[in-house]
Amino acid sequence: MESITIKVEENLAKEIASAMEPDYSTKTEFIREAVRDKIKEIRKEKALYDLRKLLGSAKPRSRMTKQEKEMIAKMHTLKRAKEIAKKYGF
Repeated sequence: MESITIKVEENLAKEIASAMEPDYSTKTEFIREAVRDKIKEIRKEKALYDLRKLLGSAKPRSRMTKQEKEMIAKMHTLKRAKEIAKKYGF
């Protein structure tokens, strides 16, 4: 395990101490959990961004019927959504 040292202002240290009770026994445990939660949040934001980008870019061919175009667009979107979910560990 790697050690990381941080310095925080006194008021933030007090807030950490107050917030961690009674669920966490150490500040390290509390901060480790907070970092994990932040990483998950960032991954979700990136996945949502990629999905929004994908949904705007699905452009099927013009000779197909409207129903066929919609079906292909949905299949393409589902495939890319699965790829994005796998990329971000969902």
